[in-house]
Amino acid sequence: MNLVKASEMFGFQHGDRPAPNSAGTRSPVLAMNGMVATSQPLASAAALRVLQDGGNAVDAAITAGAVLNVVEPMATGIGGDMFALVYMQQDGKPVGLNGSGWAGSKASLDFFRSRNLDLVPGIGMHSVSVPGAVAGWYKLHGKYGKLPMRRLLAPAVEYAENGFPVSDIISAQWQASEAKLRLTPDAARNLLVNGPGGRAPRHGEIFRVPELARSFRMIAEQGRDGFYKGEIARKIVEFSNKNDGMLTLPDFADFDAQWVEPVSTTYHGYDVNELGPQTQGVTALEMLNILEGYDLKSLGHNSAEYLHLMIEAKKLAFADRDAYIADPDKAAVPVSRLISKEYAADRRKLIDKDCAMPVARPGPQEHGDTVYLSVVDKDRNAVSFINSLYEPFGSGLVAGDTGIVLQNRGALFQLDPRHPNVIAPRKRPFHTLVPAMVLKDGKPVFSFGVMGADMQPQGHVQVLVNLIDFGMDVQQAGESPRFRHAGDEVFLESAFEASVRSALVRKGHNVGGTVGAFGGYQGIIIDPRSGALMGGSDPRKDGLAIGW
Repeated sequence: MNLVKASEMFGFQHGDRPAPNSAGTRSPVLAMNGMVATSQPLASAAALRVLQDGGNAVDAAITAGAVLNVVEPMATGIGGDMFALVYMQQDGKPVGLNGSGWAGSKASLDFFRSRNLDLVPGIGMHSVSVPGAVAGWYKLHGKYGKLPMRRLLAPAVEYAENGFPVSDIISAQWQASEAKLRLTPDAARNLLVNGPGGRAPRHGEIFRVPELARSFRMIAEQGRDGFYKGEIARKIVEFSNKNDGMLTLPDFADFDAQWVEPVSTTYHGYDVNELGPQTQGVTALEMLNILEGYDLKSLGHNSAEYLHLMIEAKKLAFADRDAYIADPDKAAVPVSRLISKEYAADRRKLIDKDCAMPVARPGPQEHGDTVYLSVVDKDRNAVSFINSLYEPFGSGLVAGDTGIVLQNRGALFQLDPRHPNVIAPRKRPFHTLVPAMVLKDGKPVFSFGVMGADMQPQGHVQVLVNLIDFGMDVQQAGESPRFRHAGDEVFLESAFEASVRSALVRKGHNVGGTVGAFGGYQGIIIDPRSGALMGGSDPRKDGLAIGW
C-alpha cells in the first residue's frame, strides 16, 4: 500500500487549518472526566481505560509508564529510573517522588582508575546503577493508588506477550540503535527481529518481547520485592558480576524511592514547581527568574532578540547546574541561592543584549531518550511523570533472560574527586529528568514536561513563556519551533527564518545545523474558569492526548 502524506491527498498546506492557530498540526484535546497525554497512543489508550474503570491519575500514570516500557523501549523501562510531581486533592499541595537508583556498592574512583578509565563509559555495565522505576511505581501506588497493581500492569503484559504494531517515529529511533543492540546476544535476542545479526522492527510491524512479559508478570504478582529481593534482582546481579559491574544484592534489597519536597519559583503570577537536586529542576527555575526581568513579549516570539536572551539565560543557569548539582544526601547543594530572585538579578547583569557571552562551563552535548506523560482525573488530581533509560536503550544491555534493558544513568557521574557529583557507593547520579507542574492560587493549572536530557529545562522555559507571555494554547505552546543550546552551539528547528539565524550569528552565537533532538512535549491544562481539561501532545513524537 502506498502511504501518501495528508498534504498531498487533501491539499493541506502550512497555515491552512481553519482555526485561530492556523499553522498548528492539531487542536487541543478537550474533556471533563479525565485526560491523558503520553508519547505513544497505545499507552494513552491504556491509561484512559484505567480512568474509565475507576482508577485515579496515579493508577493511570503507572499503566502508561509500564506500556511505554514495551512500545517505546529505547526510551524507558523498568531497568531505568522515574520521577513524579503529584497533586492529590487529599494533600492540597504538590509532592515529589524521586524514583532514581543509586550506584552499586563497588562503585568508586579506585574501581575506574584500576581499569584506566577517566570517565564513565556510556555503554556497558560500568554505567549501570540500580533501577529505581519499579520502587517509584509502588511507592506512588502504595500511598495513592486505587486499583490493584496487577490490573495496572496488565496492558503492558498483554502488549509484551501478544505484540504491538511499532509506530512511526519509534521505528526510526529503533533503527538508529541497531548497531548498539547487536553488541550483546541478550539485547539482540530481545530487541531485534530475528535476534543476533537481525534488524529493528519496521513501521507497522508486530513486535513481541516475551521475556519482558514474564518479568512484568512476576512484578505484578510478587510486588516490588519480586524485583528488588527476588529472582529479578538475583539475575541482574549475576549479569553484573559476569560483565564487570558494580551491583550487589544488598544494593537492591536496601533501595527505595524517596518522597521529596518540590522546589518552586514564581513567574508572572504563576507558581512553577520542579524537582530539586539531584535533578536539574533548579536550572529551569533559575532561567525563569533571569528572564522575568525582561519584557519578552515586546521582542516578538522567536525573534533574534528574544532568542538571544533565552540562550544567554540558559548559559548562566547551566553553568551553575554543571558546577553544583549532585545527590543532596551526599553533597551540599546551594538550592535556595540558585533559585532566589536576588541571585537571578546578579546573573542577569552578565547578559549583554547585543553580544553573546562565551560559555564559561559548557555542559555535555546530551541527546538522551526519555518518556514524559501527564494525567489528570475527574477529581482534578494531577500527575506529572517521567521515566527514562537515559540514552537510547540505556547501557545497550539486556539483563540475561529478564528482557529488562538496563539504564546508563551512571554515565552522568564525574570522576573528578573535587566535583560534588563524583561517583561513590550508593550515591545517586546527577539526573536530567524533571517533571513540572504550575499552580495558580494554590491549585494546579498546568502539568507538563519536555523530554530530552539537557533539552528539558530549556524546553520547559520555552513552553512556559509561550503559554504565559504569548498566550498560546496547550498544543501550540508545545509544538512551536524550539531552539536548543548545547556546548557552544545554538541549534534551531527548520521553521526559523534565515534572517533570525543571521541576526544571532551577528550577535556572536555559533548557530549550528539541526540535531533532530528538540525534545518531546506532553501537557494538560486545567482551565481555572470552566474546569475543562485541555491536552496537548508534541508532533515530534508519536504521542496522543486523549480525554473523556
